[in-house]
Amino acid sequence: MIGQVELQELGANDALKVIERLKAAGHEGLLVGGCVRDILLNRKPEDFDVATSALPDQVIRLFPRTIDIGQAFGVILVLPDNPKDTSPPIEVATFREESGYSDHRHPDRIVFSNARADALRRDFTMNGMFLDTATFKLLDFVNGESDLRAGLLRAIGDPKERFAEDALRILRAARFAAGFDMEIVSETRVAAAEAATTLAHISAERIRDELIKGLTRPHPDRFLRLMHELGILDVILPEVAALAGCTQPAQFHPEGDVMVHTELVLANLPPDPPPALALAALLHDIGKPPTRTVSDRIRFNDHHRVGGDMAEVICRRLAIPNTVRQDVVAMVHRHMSFMHLQRMKQSTYTRFLAAQTIDMEIALHRADCLASHGDTANCDLALGRIEELKQQGNGTVLAPPLITGKDLKALGLPTGPAYRKVLREVHDAQLDGRVLNRESALEMAQNLFSEFTRNSDSSF
Repeated sequence: MIGQVELQELGANDALKVIERLKAAGHEGLLVGGCVRDILLNRKPEDFDVATSALPDQVIRLFPRTIDIGQAFGVILVLPDNPKDTSPPIEVATFREESGYSDHRHPDRIVFSNARADALRRDFTMNGMFLDTATFKLLDFVNGESDLRAGLLRAIGDPKERFAEDALRILRAARFAAGFDMEIVSETRVAAAEAATTLAHISAERIRDELIKGLTRPHPDRFLRLMHELGILDVILPEVAALAGCTQPAQFHPEGDVMVHTELVLANLPPDPPPALALAALLHDIGKPPTRTVSDRIRFNDHHRVGGDMAEVICRRLAIPNTVRQDVVAMVHRHMSFMHLQRMKQSTYTRFLAAQTIDMEIALHRADCLASHGDTANCDLALGRIEELKQQGNGTVLAPPLITGKDLKALGLPTGPAYRKVLREVHDAQLDGRVLNRESALEMAQNLFSEFTRNSDSSF
């Protein structure tokens, strides 16, 4: 079993100090939950939570700097004593029993209790264990260690009760089973599927956080498959649920329907993908079901545009942060553009490759190709052209324009809507190699304005 040195190496120092102070004051203090699970799996925990017999007001008196994030539920954040210490706080929760969950989230009644009772209120056996850091003894009242070793995800006690207490546990079941490569035991699986509709009671923010965790951790393809099998997608992402059974032309997609393809795309993403990339992979083909037609073959005309608009709606519904949402929508809109890369003129592909999302887009395109025909030549072409452009542009893909609006004003050209279009055309000519210096850029701008003046119906 793990010892003091190993715990310190795993980053548990602050939690150990909290436990020492609790014990010095006569209280129990134990590591609990996910950190204990990760220690048993020889993984470095993301954080360390502490469970204690101390009441919330006793915890507050013991530590000079605390944040009350749920005193009524017995949860206090303990900050480092030194205000200059930026270490993350330690969550300290009083042993408790809970009952009555009328809102499918918060208990209607709390009773402070003991470690055994506290374990029995938790979600899954692998998350219900405690570790005594003085004796390094595992306190396992729910047979969590045996389930963990066997690769079984099992709800503690009656799974119907656990999911009724907090419906988010249904989504967490899919995430844990996928991320830890576990099988959901039959009774827990059936109860989760039966209760899936209650996820409608959960806030968009909580759904979002679990969804992103599941998509950015190991085995996101299995996470998607489990969400589909448990009926979760029907409730939180019906647009994605519609991918199942949406058949594709076999000559381009021998792998199967759009759901199977999307699972394979997720499987081929790089490890630890950014949330925007993971979400774009999940949503890149959601425009296919509403655009599917059959003529000479199955077609999905403009599915990238339709899908991008759908992705906008979905991201807003899930309260995805604005910058992430914008990146996701852009990637879905643009994901078919790589097929035209070889035929693009230089100014077009330069602007395309200069997008702030291009690294993620290349990763998405590579995964998209590997999930279907397997030809990633356009990914290599894009990377090669980016390198060439950077060499030509002193490290930047998109060379800065030779002239700006100030230059047009200095020429005495009247301000107006034509400025933007003239500057765009001159910059395109520069990127294409047709304009090589500032003088020729100014000359081209003047000629374009003259053309605009002669023809009020011009394309400007």
